[in-house]
Amino acid sequence: MDIDLNADLGEGYGAWRMGEDEALLDILSSANVACGFHAGDPVIMERTARLALARGVDVGAHVGFPDRQGFGRRVMQIETAELAAMVTYQLGALAGIARAVGHRMTHMSFHGALGNLAAADAALAGPLVRAVAQFDPSLIISSSSSRAIETAAAECGLRVATAFLADRAYDDEGLLVPRKLPGAVIHDEAAVLERVRHLLAHGSIVTQSGRTLAMHPRSILVHGDTPGAVELARSVRREVEAGGGRIVPISHQLAVT
Repeated sequence: MDIDLNADLGEGYGAWRMGEDEALLDILSSANVACGFHAGDPVIMERTARLALARGVDVGAHVGFPDRQGFGRRVMQIETAELAAMVTYQLGALAGIARAVGHRMTHMSFHGALGNLAAADAALAGPLVRAVAQFDPSLIISSSSSRAIETAAAECGLRVATAFLADRAYDDEGLLVPRKLPGAVIHDEAAVLERVRHLLAHGSIVTQSGRTLAMHPRSILVHGDTPGAVELARSVRREVEAGGGRIVPISHQLAVT
């Protein structure tokens, strides 16, 4: 089984660093890079792109609300057309920086509150996904399971790679449980690894209520800002490889021939 291992990186700002990006890049096959709205800045973006290139790690734009204080995890009341323009802006920022250092942007993902809203609302997913397609129709959307995003992508001719968020609880619709609710974030490493083993063995996940849902993701995501993220990512990689799987970027899995 080929599966991507990725994390959200570049989420510091100025002199402030978040997570152990360099160590994670030795383990991952792709990285979702903050583009300056919920976190990140041009210098951090450039550094992350250079480090990723040196390690053969794919980079993608991780786009969110303009909410540094809330780390993009607060819902903001912004018109859909304005949000679509913000998506384009963030895609352009990382694509330009990646090109300048000799790398290329292969995918994108929606961060935090923006991602949760788009995943649950077809009326919002449509314009945001269309903005991605208009910017670069070769980009892959990396997303947690979402009928809204998958439908919008199909209408725009975009490829979607479902990502399993190993440390997040799912509801019975296959959507992420909101962070404000108890048990939404799973901190116990043993529990996270058991979820990964179950997914790899059975092609399914167990929701927070105990229901089993089929899931066949292209990617496993760990959060780079979570304490212990490096060891968790290393353990997830060991689980995949111990089961005979290979860690392969989604761009290689979904390569256009």
